[in-house]
Amino acid sequence: MRFVLIKGSDAQEAADAAALKWLVTDRSSAQAAGLYTGMYHFAYLPNSTDEAYIIRDAKAQAQKVIWRLASLGGYNERDLPVALDLENNCVKRSSSGGCLKYMPRSLVTLWAETWLETVEEKTGRKPILYSYAQFLESAMSRSEKLRQYPLWLAHYGINPADPISQPGQRPTIGCFVHSWSTANCSSQWQIWQYSSCGIGKKYGVPSSRLDLNVFRGTPENFLALTKGKWQPEPADMMPIKEPTSINLISITSTDTNKPVEVNVEVFRSIGSPVVTGTVVFRPSDEKIKVKKQTATRSASGRWELKIEGLPAGVTSGTLNYVDMSKTHADNELPLAINLMQGPDLPTPTPTAKPKPTKKPVDSCAKQIKH
Repeated sequence: MRFVLIKGSDAQEAADAAALKWLVTDRSSAQAAGLYTGMYHFAYLPNSTDEAYIIRDAKAQAQKVIWRLASLGGYNERDLPVALDLENNCVKRSSSGGCLKYMPRSLVTLWAETWLETVEEKTGRKPILYSYAQFLESAMSRSEKLRQYPLWLAHYGINPADPISQPGQRPTIGCFVHSWSTANCSSQWQIWQYSSCGIGKKYGVPSSRLDLNVFRGTPENFLALTKGKWQPEPADMMPIKEPTSINLISITSTDTNKPVEVNVEVFRSIGSPVVTGTVVFRPSDEKIKVKKQTATRSASGRWELKIEGLPAGVTSGTLNYVDMSKTHADNELPLAINLMQGPDLPTPTPTAKPKPTKKPVDSCAKQIKH
């Protein structure tokens, strides 16, 4: 065991807070044990087809990673370049979780190129792209720019110890065609994630399973990834309570049977989107209790807020931007919501339905476990 790749940041607020909690201790402990470490950012793409908006969002998510790396003191001699985890191009989901809208291939590619270039420009190291062959082929366009960045490829079910194993190939006939494809039907990968079923205890990890990876190349190739220290300047550090501005894009409200839908965006003082935080509606009258509200991030600094359970009539209050990390200053704007009384709806009579017994599925059945 020579290196560890740790989740360092996430585009979603709750997941990002959890990543930060573990990153600091895991990185320092692993390096103290003589291991090399890398961190990755889990990306969510924005719900937009505007190229300028796509670029703006990619730069905002890159800024989050740069700030996170700066908070660690920058790169040291045991750090691998940061990685971009890009494996989903769904930009809008239904209430049941199904995907309603996918980002086009050209825009996914533009977003990835922008993120990678922004991080490289600031840190001086080429970041790594993590994904899998089906996504690289179906969700992204072939790009010479992308090809310049190291690929961390996920492909399970074949053994890296087998000299004829080729990750990134179709299980039957034919090749996956993407930016890292070669003429002989292989992929130019740098790191191969060959299993998600590693036994945590064997590696000193408390989780029951973990991902397993192998590096492709010589020791000199590996050490080349660690070259170039980036020591952040004071201006590169994550700000504390940076001033913000909040803008109401739209509000849709009809009657008490339907949720109120609010679209809002929040900007940093320099005009780019905030990279952390969320939004919430707070009624002025404390006696009014909101039954449910859900803020869905549609892009960096932009949310779709659904509010349920408000009474008929006008409910005055504030639309609040709150940032638990205190990177950006909280902000608010007055908001009055007017609802008509919806018609009484019949209460459905629940009917008992037999629940089929699901057979347990072993997700590691065809994977390497060690």
